[in-house]
Amino acid sequence: MPHATASWLVDNTALTFEQIAEFCGLHILEVQAIADDTAATKLTGRDPLRAGELTMEEIERGQNDPEYRLQLQKEPDEVRRTKGPRYTPVSKRQDKPDGIAWIIRNHPEVSDGQISKLIGTTRTTIAAIRDRTHWNIANIQPKDPVTLGLCSQRELDSVVAKAAKAAGIEAQQDTRLAGDREALIEELRREREAQARDADAALAAEQAAMNGEAPANDRNFDDIFKS
Repeated sequence: MPHATASWLVDNTALTFEQIAEFCGLHILEVQAIADDTAATKLTGRDPLRAGELTMEEIERGQNDPEYRLQLQKEPDEVRRTKGPRYTPVSKRQDKPDGIAWIIRNHPEVSDGQISKLIGTTRTTIAAIRDRTHWNIANIQPKDPVTLGLCSQRELDSVVAKAAKAAGIEAQQDTRLAGDREALIEELRREREAQARDADAALAAEQAAMNGEAPANDRNFDDIFKS
């Protein structure tokens, strides 16, 4: 449950989006969407401390060093399910052909069986898209299945790596947004630092008001008009 874990880390820690994204196997923009509450659904956070996947010491080490990469203490408990196709929400099922077409175009080494398990579809549908005999082939547009929400980046990378190893080729690396990745991370970091400064200033003003002190930017008008 990487999205739920990322939601908890965003709400309960001062880790950077990049640290959370790498630990949860997500794209940094997915973490930003969770933080901005622009994700498709409001997620219920999943505590990685209770699950034994992180310790408070590990989180504090990451908060003190933005370049530090969190170390997983134990693998997440395997989610067991009954036999059958992978479940996909009804709202996303119409996106499956687009995701299948993207994998066929960008990773031809991935077998129909692997695509079937990853996306949760039938081999007949995959073969129809591959042969361009699908009934809706004119409207199918290849789109990244991770962006469509059909699978996670970690799952996709794992399937591609296995297929590449079996085919004896080097797995392709995801270079999306590679050019402006560092700029995006720096921009997000500046925004978080600015928010932290604003919060500190607001707290200082509130404490000053409670102590009966005038805010630092207030002026004594008697002093101004003294000759």
